[in-house]
Amino acid sequence: MENIVFPQGFLWGSATAAFQVEGATDADGRTDSIWDEFCRQPGKVVGGDCGEPAADHYRRFEQDVAMMADLGLQAYRFSIAWPRVRPDAGEVNQKGLDFYKRLIDTLRENDITPWPTLYHWDLPQALEEKGGWANRDTAFRFADYAAATVEALGDRVDAWTTLNEPWCSAFLGYAAGVHAPGRTEPRAAVAAVHHLLLGHGLANDTIRAASPNAQVGITLNMYPIIPVDPRDPADLDVARRLDGLQQRIFLDPLLKGEYPADVVADLEPFGFADNIHDGDLGVISGPMDMLGVNYYTEHYVSSSANGSEPGPSPWVGVQQASFPVRDAPTTDMGWEVRPDGLTSVLLRVHHDYPKLPLYITENGAAFRDDFSGNGAIDDVDRTGFIASHLRAAHTAIMAGVDLRGYFCWSLLDNFEWAEGYAKRFGIVHVDYDTQVRTPKMSARWYSRVARDNALVSVS
Repeated sequence: MENIVFPQGFLWGSATAAFQVEGATDADGRTDSIWDEFCRQPGKVVGGDCGEPAADHYRRFEQDVAMMADLGLQAYRFSIAWPRVRPDAGEVNQKGLDFYKRLIDTLRENDITPWPTLYHWDLPQALEEKGGWANRDTAFRFADYAAATVEALGDRVDAWTTLNEPWCSAFLGYAAGVHAPGRTEPRAAVAAVHHLLLGHGLANDTIRAASPNAQVGITLNMYPIIPVDPRDPADLDVARRLDGLQQRIFLDPLLKGEYPADVVADLEPFGFADNIHDGDLGVISGPMDMLGVNYYTEHYVSSSANGSEPGPSPWVGVQQASFPVRDAPTTDMGWEVRPDGLTSVLLRVHHDYPKLPLYITENGAAFRDDFSGNGAIDDVDRTGFIASHLRAAHTAIMAGVDLRGYFCWSLLDNFEWAEGYAKRFGIVHVDYDTQVRTPKMSARWYSRVARDNALVSVS
């Protein structure tokens, strides 16, 4: 690996999300998000536990920032909790803003670049009760929240992300019902897609007006969608449909100013086009400075129902899609380890869309962690996962992709959404009973990578 050196200035960081790590869910004026409510519903979350105390980052952020500094991390991607800043989507809560001021100031004092995301799935429950993201008005309430946040923190922040993975918010939350708010309403899901993108565009305009020198972008989760049998027209059509719902329904309006015609036609039974008002696409396609890419695996799909996942599907309008196990190892989430897919998605954006800087804003893996006799956690699988994906990222750079940074997911073991606390993605182990932090082998190795700006041997 000694010859795999990254470009000068490449940004090395790690990432978390507010509801997954902060805890303090009723502290200092914070009110419920859709995830607080979702967790209270029996059977929705493994173990029935919610975001309290999570990793107690709200109270322990100074310790966590010091640990980041010790590891040599250059940037910290975190999210700002909408219910903490504007509880119930109402008046600005100064105590909530003050927390993020303290966090950002502490990061900057340690030469760590703050990289905040405005929305990582924690919609105020009060807005969900008015229709949530299926209600067009929520996009405007998001812009209000963005304006208040940037007004308070803009002098401290040079890079903003509007939304994290709107695909998950729309399709897992409103179609499959496996994420908050737990609805299984296809019409609501496709409306949510458009309103999330509209919210991004409105917030993008707001941030640019308040902080004209700041970078602004959005983060999308991307996966190659590969037909099981590329000679089968039915498999090819399923792959086209799913690629449209996973990738193109977001990339095209953001970067080309239009929705793909085939996707609009596919979604006609669900009234998708009825949500699009004159001028919306101009707002959505406002200039961006960067695009965040979250990558975990590839999807192999088929027209056959054999091997399809049980339960409601997020794939609106596609009733038969399978994700067959291929000849690849899997993570503790059951996801196949396929690093070449990261190269593929980066090259696709590079070749098919207008050029802009890219950042890998999430990439990592859940594996079972076992302490050795000396108290160390030698998470060889996670370390190897990150190493293989960095190699794939470097391949894309060598092919001309303007990739400028990598954020491993995640800094800390945390609340893993519907999986509760059963899955651990962190490069730092968290004992949820004591809140003791223990850097794993992956953290020590990643620290060397960041300091050397190059891959180093896994040992």
